Amino acid sequence: MARPIWTGTLSFGLLNVPVSLMSGERKVDLQFRMLDSRDRKPIRFERVNADTGEEVPWKDIVKAYEYDKGSYVVLEEGDIRSAAPESHETVEVEAFVDASQIDPRYYEKPYLLLPGKKAEKGYVLLRETLRDTGKAGIARVVVRTREYLCAVMPQGHALVLMILRYPQELVDPEDYKLPTGSLSDYRITAKETAMAGQLIESMAADWDPSQYHDEFRERLQQVLNKRIKTKGGTTQVEEEPVAHEDATTNVVDFMALLQKSLDANKRTPAKKTATRRAPAKKAAKKATKKPAGKAKATKKAALRRKAG
Repeated sequence: MARPIWTGTLSFGLLNVPVSLMSGERKVDLQFRMLDSRDRKPIRFERVNADTGEEVPWKDIVKAYEYDKGSYVVLEEGDIRSAAPESHETVEVEAFVDASQIDPRYYEKPYLLLPGKKAEKGYVLLRETLRDTGKAGIARVVVRTREYLCAVMPQGHALVLMILRYPQELVDPEDYKLPTGSLSDYRITAKETAMAGQLIESMAADWDPSQYHDEFRERLQQVLNKRIKTKGGTTQVEEEPVAHEDATTNVVDFMALLQKSLDANKRTPAKKTATRRAPAKKAAKKATKKPAGKAKATKKAALRRKAG
């Protein structure tokens, strides 16, 4: 059973709900070690003085901020503690906003809030009220030594605490040169717009995250498994050729490509129908075969004529 990151309270107005903060994500990345290619021994990274090359023990290492090239100001532990928030065990909701107003770019990391002992009533009350109103609670929370902006939102039977990015952490899209103006400025016709809409509608589906998985990780795991089974782990794995298509769509090709995409989606059901009819054809072939008894009688008559 996973251990909570911390236990405290979820506070909104004068209500306080005892909760525990649990991680809401699972790391599945493959972990690699650096080895010396000559003898396959692990490489150790050391903390060394940039001038003398001598290893520096942890007790002699201090934190500093480089405010100018080669100029540093050292921060003491007391300085860091004085800047840290006082409350480490409270998720204090400051406002409730429409969840739909939160730009998806602000979402960074999920956590789960679990109700404390005998705290189910307040937990369920907040969860269902947020669900009914479509609101999210905007709060601040301290995880380890840093204060984060966060949103408390309902998800199924749980309250999810989503760590949010601060505005200064996001790049303004207007910093880049983006296409602006109307459709006519780019010679996009009404027919192209209609066909694009039809294509999107033909590909529409319900969001089912279980249908998606990390294919790169799975292929890499297969490569690793092959190497593990081979003595010394030096087997060569043949790579399958990958067809690369031109990523740029020429303006002239839009209509043809849209129509081709629509036709491909329309043909899909027809393939399924053809598959279902296949057994019927086999049955028809079987029906044309001669009965077993009649075939044996014909064979015996031929043998008599040969003997006579």
